Amino acid sequence: MALLEVRDVTLRFGGIVALDGVSFDVEEGQISGLIGPNGAGKTTAFNVITRLYKPDSGEVLLDGSSILKAPAHKIVGKGVARTFQNIQLFRTMSVLENVLVGAHGRGRRVGPKEAYEVLDVVGLRERALFPAAALPYGIQKRVELARALVAKPRLLLLDEPAGGLNHEEVYELGEFIRKIRDDFELTVLLVEHHMNLVMRISDDVNVLSFGRKIANGPPSEVQADPAVIEAYLGADDEHDDDEPSPNGTSQVSDTVSDTEPEDEA
Repeated sequence: MALLEVRDVTLRFGGIVALDGVSFDVEEGQISGLIGPNGAGKTTAFNVITRLYKPDSGEVLLDGSSILKAPAHKIVGKGVARTFQNIQLFRTMSVLENVLVGAHGRGRRVGPKEAYEVLDVVGLRERALFPAAALPYGIQKRVELARALVAKPRLLLLDEPAGGLNHEEVYELGEFIRKIRDDFELTVLLVEHHMNLVMRISDDVNVLSFGRKIANGPPSEVQADPAVIEAYLGADDEHDDDEPSPNGTSQVSDTVSDTEPEDEA
């Protein structure tokens, strides 16, 4: 059963069509990847789901009910939490205070004990009293994740969680996302440029290109889809590093930099 349903969503910024009739479902309990080249509309879709942007048309349903009439500050209360591509922390506040803010957004009264339990999950108990601004970029991303988890969401939106991580850290992140999905009984929608991560942990993948959905399915099928290969590599490009699939066609591999920022419309 789909927990999240995006139905024929269109969003324009002047003459730019950022999302063009986009539809996809995220099944409850699954990790669903949302991928595409820079400017494809991935973060824009996140901003529609979390009510930061109002679409020109279409519908977004959470557990069968529309969330498009809810103001942005009410979305967390409906069980949706997110992290951001560009970290959004209260920089002068401590790690612990940032996590407590996440619970407040859900309208939950959470004391330090529960906040520390979440910090244990992300391995930051010992840094609980550090100001957020004093932490390295990768640690700040874990603080943001803890802040999302303490709200006890049903749907967790992760926007570029692997940005700035090395390959070993990316592998560990994939295992961690699976663990929190299971431990917190989450449904996860993942936007990520690191293709190996997406294809390894996702149950289902949707692909956007220039604001349109061009593919959907299990990772193995999406990797070998000609439209996806063209969107990432270009129709006439030949890349020696492309991995052959079992049927002899190219596959989308880790072709996009995991540190390259996305310039979304």
